[in-house]
Amino acid sequence: MTTHDVINPATEEVVATVPLASVEEADAAIARARAAAPAWAEVSPADRGLLLRRFSDLVGEHQEELAQLEVANSGHTIGNARWEAGNVRDVLAYYAAAPERNFGRQIPVAGGIDITFREPIGVVGIIVPWNFPMPIAGWGFAPALAAGNTVVLKPAELTPLTALRLGQLALEAGLPEGVFTVVAGKGSVVGERFVTHPDVGKICFTGSTPVGQGIMRGAADRVKRVTLELGGKSANIVFADSDLELAAARAPYGVFDNAGQDCCARSRILVERSAFDRFMEHFETAVRGVVVTDPRDESAEMGPLISAGQRERVRSYVEDSGEDVDVAFRGEGPTGAGYWYPPTVVLPAATTDRVWQEEVFGPVVAVMPFDDEADAIAKANDTAYGLSGSIWTRDLGRGLRVARGVQAGNLSVNSHSSVRYSTPFGGFKQSGIGRELGPDALDAFTEVKNVFISTD
Repeated sequence: MTTHDVINPATEEVVATVPLASVEEADAAIARARAAAPAWAEVSPADRGLLLRRFSDLVGEHQEELAQLEVANSGHTIGNARWEAGNVRDVLAYYAAAPERNFGRQIPVAGGIDITFREPIGVVGIIVPWNFPMPIAGWGFAPALAAGNTVVLKPAELTPLTALRLGQLALEAGLPEGVFTVVAGKGSVVGERFVTHPDVGKICFTGSTPVGQGIMRGAADRVKRVTLELGGKSANIVFADSDLELAAARAPYGVFDNAGQDCCARSRILVERSAFDRFMEHFETAVRGVVVTDPRDESAEMGPLISAGQRERVRSYVEDSGEDVDVAFRGEGPTGAGYWYPPTVVLPAATTDRVWQEEVFGPVVAVMPFDDEADAIAKANDTAYGLSGSIWTRDLGRGLRVARGVQAGNLSVNSHSSVRYSTPFGGFKQSGIGRELGPDALDAFTEVKNVFISTD
């Protein structure tokens, strides 16, 4: 049996050893999901909703346990981990109401009645990344289950512990065997099998754009449905008329949350030229004030990176890029054991620099001035990605104009909030295909069947 040691990124200590599934074990899990699918689809909407509500309640009862598990496994701060477990609870509660609202339509036609039904796809494979293991899992399995699908879920190798616990809680809540199965394993083994297996009708993947492109290619062979939430290089646009002190104070939490390992991270800050120096003064104070410490500490605002490899990747953008990267200032963090990297602010020389164009996925933010609205929009859109972003201005007309001009799926004005479970989430361009969360997600896990009944 192949196993994997799960490492606490704050201490570099082994916290668990997890068996990794083989192709044969993945096939067996998919077979159980396929066998369970017809009966689960026939569960009445009210009863399916009741089971999801019980699942939600159990997650709530175990919120602190799940949070502590995430801190040890992922290095998330305890405050963030509690929010993440609570988000899984809330997403389940939201979709517990969905089965009874999974409406079709009646369409006026000549010669009869035309009606549509929303029917489950069957078996859904969900592939979860290591940066937000709990919430991203919930964003996939909650609407998939509500729509009447069965689910096989593969957590990331680095962060499987909360997903495995959620699988246990689903059984405790009364979900039938095979309806929701967690399969720990390598992406090249289990994830690949989800993509190639003929009985998996849809893949829901969150991760890097290159891996997402590979999943699209594999899914194309069977015309398999996909939802892809991929990379990002989001812009934080600050106009001179904004509350500069507030915008600067909030900016660190738009990029350094989860040590910058966030596809929504506002890792490019664009500041109107006339306000650039004033913003940077306030921003330096805010960055140096970020509390980087043991994630178990209630005061922690940023923890470690997930692995030594990820730390080296982040470091290479600043120190080994081959470009003249000007470090404006840095915050502070622990030394010694743990995969720590300080919050770092850089001033790229051009919009073509790697640190400006590529997803660093760490606590590094690049700052650049702009001249006017058109320049801000052009610089914000000068990227292959289009996931998220923020606009800071007191002129709400300008805020709306810029929001309409920026090519991204989730934008906030005078805020860095990207995710609400009741609203759609997803990206433009190479940031993905489809939408998670909100009412849109339920539709994404169904097929539309059209039925015409003649009245002649």
